[in-house]
Amino acid sequence: MPLRSLYPPLRTIAGLALLCLSNAAFAQAIGQFSSGDLGGWGEKSFAGNTQYEIVDTEQGKALQARARSSASGMFKKIRIDLTRTPWLHWSWRVDETFRGNDERSKAGDDYPARIYVVVDGGMFFWRTRAVNYVWSSNQPVGTNWPNAFTGNAMMLAVRSADTDTGRWVQERRNVREDLKRLFGKDFTHIDAVAVMTDSDNTGQTTSALYGDIYFASE
Repeated sequence: MPLRSLYPPLRTIAGLALLCLSNAAFAQAIGQFSSGDLGGWGEKSFAGNTQYEIVDTEQGKALQARARSSASGMFKKIRIDLTRTPWLHWSWRVDETFRGNDERSKAGDDYPARIYVVVDGGMFFWRTRAVNYVWSSNQPVGTNWPNAFTGNAMMLAVRSADTDTGRWVQERRNVREDLKRLFGKDFTHIDAVAVMTDSDNTGQTTSALYGDIYFASE
């Protein structure tokens, strides 16, 4: 599905709420799902609605996503200063990946779990850039490729296939470095973060759990 429509032009920017972790490290909360908080998050539907809800798990509260031939994402508009907090941290869990889909094609552009970071182009939508950190069903970890619907979005396989399914996995990415490597430009801010679990193209059923999301200085 086209990605840019998930991120309407930003009219207002949420204020920064930096939390001191230590004398040297700072973090900015994005998704506080462990507290049952979905404040500031909105949903955008493409083909039916993936079901998103806060649930109790063995690790505490988390955001559960369940897709059945559906595609919708949860997004949060928030401006992040990558010169101060370039590191994106999150946790997620996938129990099963897809079978037989070509993720580089429109017909196979489904992922059991992904997190987007977006540089908003405003009125100039062609300037919008997005990095999609995906739990791929078949691409090797570290592989990147253009989204099947738009060259403004790059996909990056953080996890692959069923190697780590069935358990919680912690992730950490330097978003500023990833943007520079994938688009050849040093972006100092992002403007939105989104999560999506979708299966509209493959027609399969999948689910994922998302833990807390935050940016930090390290």
